[in-house]
Amino acid sequence: MKINDLFSVEGKVVIVTGGSRGIGEMIASGFLANGARVYISSRTANVCDATAERLRTEYGGQCVSIPADLSTLEGIDGFVAEFSSREDRLDVLVNNAGMAAGGPLEDFPEESWDRVMESNVKGPFFMTQRLLPYLEAAASDNSPTKVINIGSVDGVKVSPFPSVSSYGPSKAAVHQMTRMLAAHLNQRNVLVNAIAPGPFPTVMLSRGFGGGGDVENTDWDKARELNPRERVGLPEEIAGLAIMLGSRASDYIVGEVITCDGGYVSAGARFDLRQSG
Repeated sequence: MKINDLFSVEGKVVIVTGGSRGIGEMIASGFLANGARVYISSRTANVCDATAERLRTEYGGQCVSIPADLSTLEGIDGFVAEFSSREDRLDVLVNNAGMAAGGPLEDFPEESWDRVMESNVKGPFFMTQRLLPYLEAAASDNSPTKVINIGSVDGVKVSPFPSVSSYGPSKAAVHQMTRMLAAHLNQRNVLVNAIAPGPFPTVMLSRGFGGGGDVENTDWDKARELNPRERVGLPEEIAGLAIMLGSRASDYIVGEVITCDGGYVSAGARFDLRQSG
C-alpha cells in the first residue's frame, strides 16, 4: 500500500508515440523522470532525435528516438522492427500520435479526412496489434501490461472550433476502440484505457487559439473562456494520470476513458459555440 509501490514505473519499458512534443513529450518526460526506459516516435526525425537528447540531458536515464510515420503499416512495421532489435518486452504503450486538419464543413477535403483517421484511429489500432506479442511477453496475472490511448474531450462533446470536422469523430472512435480492445485483451493480461485531455499548451491547440503553432508565444489566457479552471493544463497533470494508468495502481481499471480537462466536460465550458466563428 506504499505510494512508491503503487505508482512506481521504475524499470518499465514504455513507448510514447508522438513523443517529440506536446502531450506526448509531457507524458514521456513523466515516465523518464520516474525511472522508466522510454522510446518516442515522431514523423520528423531531427525533431524526434533532438527531443530524446534533451530529455536524456534533463532527466537522465534512457530515452530512445525511433522516428516513424505511424499512420501507415509500413511505418508501424519499421518502428516495431527497430524496437524489437532493442527489447523483447513492453510494459506500457501510449498511443498518442495524432493530428488535426481544418477547413470549412462545406469544403472539407476527403484527403484531410482520411489523413486524420489514418493517424488517429488506424495507427493506434495497428500499433497495438503489432506490439501485442511484446506486451504479452511482459504480462502476468499479477502484473498486467498497459495500453493507454490518447483521445480527446472533442471525442466526448462537440469542439468549440468548428473547422476541425474530422478530429472529434476520430477521437470518439479512439474511445470506442479502447473499450473494444479492453474487452478482447483483458483476459490476456493487457489492460487498455484512454485519456481524453482537455486544453494543454500544444502546437495543435496553439493554432486553434490563433498562435499559429508557436506554443511559447500563444496567449493561453484565452483558455479562461473555454475552461472552468480558467487555464490550460500543466505537464505534470497529464503525466501524472498516464503514470497512474501505467502503474500497479491501475491494475483493476479496464476500458475506461478518463477526462483530464479541468472540468470542461463534467462542469460545462463557459464558451458559447455560436460565437466561435
